Amino acid sequence: MKLPPLRALPVFEAVARLNSFSRAAEELNISQSAVSHQVKALEAYLGEALFQRNGRYLVLTEEGRTYHDNISSALLQIERATEAVLGEATSRLRLAVFSSFAVRWLIPRLPSLQRAHSQLDLVLEMTGESPQLSDRVADCFITIHRNSQAFTYDLLYRERLFPICSRQYWRTICEQLGLPEDSVEDERLSLTPEQVACFPLLSTYSIYDRESGDWDAWFGVAEQPLPAKTRIQHFSHMLMALEAARFHQGIALTNDYMLSDEADAQAFVRLPCHSLITGDRFYFAHKTSRRNEQGIRMVRRWLIEQAIASGLRIRSEADPA
Repeated sequence: MKLPPLRALPVFEAVARLNSFSRAAEELNISQSAVSHQVKALEAYLGEALFQRNGRYLVLTEEGRTYHDNISSALLQIERATEAVLGEATSRLRLAVFSSFAVRWLIPRLPSLQRAHSQLDLVLEMTGESPQLSDRVADCFITIHRNSQAFTYDLLYRERLFPICSRQYWRTICEQLGLPEDSVEDERLSLTPEQVACFPLLSTYSIYDRESGDWDAWFGVAEQPLPAKTRIQHFSHMLMALEAARFHQGIALTNDYMLSDEADAQAFVRLPCHSLITGDRFYFAHKTSRRNEQGIRMVRRWLIEQAIASGLRIRSEADPA
């Protein structure tokens, strides 16, 4: 069995994770020179530079990044296996998740997870974009990308966007269009794109990475262009557009997980018109090599059960193993 200097591996992992020789030395309770010595010994053995300095910053080389991704999960498995034998098994787990999904759907449901698995210490790492799938970032992820064959993916949600407004603003719409206020419950009613365009539209830039991209796509489903004279208020994030709608500023496009609790169901009205399927799919992802870890198994099962219970998933699409 050809192995590298084993003492150097946890040192390298700490430096890569913390992006700092000094912080790694502090965490490992050794001197900074000892950290430097171990990293150099590992680089000499591998014949590759693992880090490069960019001014004051420490950056992994491409070889260093690949090596860290491969050895960090192995080190973690050794740690977990040892803790289990010693009777000190930990259930601390880092989950990287989109900020909107975390705030609007995941966090309100965490008491359920804590009741079911009180031994689990779940740490949320919130991201604005789909997170990089790496042990340096988190132990497991909620992502819209399936770009690593080393990971297992469980589908949680197929995204659709639909128009919503506040109940107060719905009364304004009804008054202007000559509709009874309770007409939103009438299954025969369907607002046309032209009627929707009569009111201020609240647009989220980040959905399609361009101004009005969400509403352009929504009108495109009806094979109509977004009217040039439509009044549009732009926001960088769906959370902001939703809050603007809450305060009666117009009509926003949102998705199912943003309106997943009873209070929001009471605060907003879903307009009677068509939806937009974005094509984005939200997955729970974890390294396949870590599939038997207790914490990952618990969170995976709980997330799928919650997605089904909240209506994001239908049961036939994913049954927890």
